[in-house]
Amino acid sequence: VSDTSGPDRVMHYNGFITAELNGAPAAGYSSGQAQAAIEKLLKEELPNGMTYEWTELTYQQILAGNTALFVFPLCVLLAFLVLAAQYESWSLPLAVILIVPMTLLSAITGVILAGSDNNIFTQIGLIVLVGLACKNAILIVEFAKDKQEE
Repeated sequence: VSDTSGPDRVMHYNGFITAELNGAPAAGYSSGQAQAAIEKLLKEELPNGMTYEWTELTYQQILAGNTALFVFPLCVLLAFLVLAAQYESWSLPLAVILIVPMTLLSAITGVILAGSDNNIFTQIGLIVLVGLACKNAILIVEFAKDKQEE
C-alpha cells in the first residue's frame, strides 16, 4: 500500500466515467455556432471509444430545434382568428396582420445592420415588437371604423 494523489470524486453520466467541460461562446458568436465548432473539434480529436454528450441548456436547445419557425406563424394565425371573431369581419383583421411582415422585416434589418445575432433575447424582442405594432394597428383600425360609421 502506498500513498498517491488523485481526484476526490469521480463524476459519472449515464453510468460512465465523465469529464465535465463548461464554456460560453465568444462575443459575436451564437450558442449554435459554438456548439457546431465544438462538435467538429471533438469528432477530429477524440480517440476511438470516447464520445461526448450535451447536457443541460445545450441539450434542451438541441431538443427544441427551430421551433420558432412553427411558433411565429401559429401566433400570427391565432391573433388573426381572434381579431376576426372580435371584428366579425375578415378584412379588418387583415389590415392589422399585414403590419407584422413589415415590422419583422424592419426589425431583422436593424439586427443585421447592428451586427447582432438571432438569440433568445432578439426573438423575445421581436415578439414584443409585433405585439406593440399590432396594438397600434388595432387602435388605428378601430378609429377608422368609428369614423366610417359616423
